[in-house]
Amino acid sequence: MKRDLRLASLLTSLVCVSVVLLTVWQMWTARQNTLSDIETDTLNLTHALNTYTEGTFKQSEVVLLGLTERIEKDGTGPEQLERLRLLVAQEMDALEQLNSVVLYGAQGDWIFSTNKPASPHSNNADRAFFKHHRDNPERGIFIGPAILSRATGAWAISVSRRIDHPDGSFAGVIAVTISLEHFLKLYRTIQVGQFGAISLTSSEGRLLVRYPFQEQDIGRDLSPAPIFSEYLRKMSSGTVDFASKVDGIHRIYAFTRSDQYPLVTTVAVGQTEAMQAWLSQTKQSAAVVLVLLGLLVALGRRLISHISHRIRAENELRTTQTALIELNHTLEILASEDKLTGLANRRHFDQFLDIEFKRAKRLRSPLSLILIDVDFFKRYNDHYGHLAGDECLRIISQSIKQCVRRPGDMTARYGGEEIAVVMPNTDESGARSVAEAILLGIARARLEHLSSPFGTVTASLGLATYTTYDSEQDETALIDRADRALYSAKSQGRNRLSVAAAGMGLPVSRA
Repeated sequence: MKRDLRLASLLTSLVCVSVVLLTVWQMWTARQNTLSDIETDTLNLTHALNTYTEGTFKQSEVVLLGLTERIEKDGTGPEQLERLRLLVAQEMDALEQLNSVVLYGAQGDWIFSTNKPASPHSNNADRAFFKHHRDNPERGIFIGPAILSRATGAWAISVSRRIDHPDGSFAGVIAVTISLEHFLKLYRTIQVGQFGAISLTSSEGRLLVRYPFQEQDIGRDLSPAPIFSEYLRKMSSGTVDFASKVDGIHRIYAFTRSDQYPLVTTVAVGQTEAMQAWLSQTKQSAAVVLVLLGLLVALGRRLISHISHRIRAENELRTTQTALIELNHTLEILASEDKLTGLANRRHFDQFLDIEFKRAKRLRSPLSLILIDVDFFKRYNDHYGHLAGDECLRIISQSIKQCVRRPGDMTARYGGEEIAVVMPNTDESGARSVAEAILLGIARARLEHLSSPFGTVTASLGLATYTTYDSEQDETALIDRADRALYSAKSQGRNRLSVAAAGMGLPVSRA
């Protein structure tokens, strides 16, 4: 008996240690996976922003090439400048990023400008871009530091090109400016958290624009930062985490250096903030493990103390059996739920519809079915990514669930981006009211969908109702009618409700 007690004590200790080690390993693995996902998502974002930035400067470069060729060929007489003014006006209408276009003479005087100069004798010979072109015969474009426009008073980045006389001597500079607001407008639409930041710098580490925007940050020298002093020397893009010397906040930084221009795009997120979801889940897991360990220790002690008491051991067995039955019941509930949306899954839907359809036939009561399909969802996934697509489905699902309030109704994920609502003892009129409320709820969510012609996430709905006149039909026919009504809604332009007429009639559309 003493041997059994020692063996039980040893086994209890080994199990507790194993559970602790396994839990710590799982937490550490989850942390590493979360960090990897954050780094991947952030790096992908920098690549996308870099592509956008390169496109912006490439358009400006093309404009400068055309204007330079015209000026060097036609000259800068009154007639030529008037034609130039008309051409520049067309270019600025087509390219919203252009803040101004200015032509400077060989001495830095303003010859032509889309904005009124600060004074009749304005001169920009002191600007970095002018000095660069004056002192260098190269014909490539020059991206200057962020400057405060003397004409508009707005912060902007200059993109300029040298103009030569026919003999190759310096004739002046043609420059366009891109407003910092053009980049900030895009950066503001990106969620980087309270402690996150997006910045565009020169390859030497001179800050051009940063979000959140603070005027005193413009032109700040970031070259001592590890990204510029160490990592960019080895790779053109990557991720790194360190504590900021400015505010001391530990951030995860993703950076990408442009292959075409001397620019670096950086996206940073606060590490603690980005890991908040993992931290919350870890705390919950730790609490559960502690509870389980407590239960395990308690069960072990009870087992040890009851080894010599067979009857009490049998009572303990019954308690364990009860716990297992409850656990199986819990697992059965979990098996009927869709993990992503929290709605009932397809298996539960099929069982529920089968039961309710038989009840409707037996009681001769109506039964309504609504099929909901998110419009252009593949485009949404392609544009925003699958993680954003999953979040979209969760938001839409909760919006639909809020519109289905009766305890006897059921909302289920039918498949992919399709959601079904089953409403027992509900006629067509009542079901239509719920369907219209769902359409309104999705519209109020105003989820951005730039790849949709509607600009926001929308859905198409198909409604079918079983009545006593359809006594020869089964649940498969009801689903088929609702599906055909859904197809009708999508074929008529989407973002609308289509109601299947009684029997086998054609659907009736409701926008």
